[in-house]
Amino acid sequence: MAWSNFSQVTEFILLGLSDTRELQLLFFILFLLAYAMVLLGNLLIIVTVRTDPKLSSPMYFLLCNLSFIDICYTSVTAPRVLVALLLGHKAIAFEGCMAQLFFLHFVGSSEMFLLTVMAFDRYTAICRPLHYTAIMARGACWALVAACWAGGFIHSIVQTLLTLQLPFCGPNTIHSYFCDVPPVIRLACADTALTEWLMASNSGLISLGCFLVLVASYALILAKVRARVSQGHWKALSTCASHMMVVSLFFVPCIFTYLRPSGTLPSDKYVCVIYTIFSPVMNPLIYTLRSKEVKESMWRLWKRCRA
Repeated sequence: MAWSNFSQVTEFILLGLSDTRELQLLFFILFLLAYAMVLLGNLLIIVTVRTDPKLSSPMYFLLCNLSFIDICYTSVTAPRVLVALLLGHKAIAFEGCMAQLFFLHFVGSSEMFLLTVMAFDRYTAICRPLHYTAIMARGACWALVAACWAGGFIHSIVQTLLTLQLPFCGPNTIHSYFCDVPPVIRLACADTALTEWLMASNSGLISLGCFLVLVASYALILAKVRARVSQGHWKALSTCASHMMVVSLFFVPCIFTYLRPSGTLPSDKYVCVIYTIFSPVMNPLIYTLRSKEVKESMWRLWKRCRA
């Protein structure tokens, strides 16, 4: 492989969240429950949206894509974490580590872009309702989703190539439960100052930029509906508030992780739990419990399954 000319390390050791066996079993149960909730909740959303013609609006099309991304995103880290917690297998091959790093950033950045598109969708629906159908046509929605995936791929390939060009010839212990750019490049036996700056400019600024766009879109929605007291606009405002809470759980930890100088903090690996596990768990809860249409559609699906 191309990186064998630069690196003598053949595997990394993922230290995980704790060395205590009792805590490892507790984390295993919590991670298993969270992963099951992510899989079942998001699969239910996908099946519900795909089988109900009433959920054919752009909002539900984007929600279906978000559910698919959440499943992929959590599956990049959760299965291996569960195996490590249960069986104690902490070693990961160099190639496997790089693959995990690539797919984590590929799917994670695609989700960032998609959440930004969903905020734009809500802004258009509330602030420009007469033009909504034309702006968010089916073809435009497909193009926006494709752009999210393409942007995620470009971001991820840049991150992965920047990591692969570093030599790894000494320490191989990663103070985390998965392979990510910050903890991996700390192990490089070379000056990584330029690489860290480039990666912060890439991951950090993407996280911050998408988050600021989200905040701006919801601020514009708030400014639009604050003078209106109709039930529909209050519902829209309440929905946007819950969405903003969830995306904050995803973006703020990412900004903390990527947009700062490299360094090992004891809290780093616990901050990662928020955006790799907790946020994907919250997405199906918030986007379904806050939607009367989705809940009614799920109830109809349940009655059809029982019939």
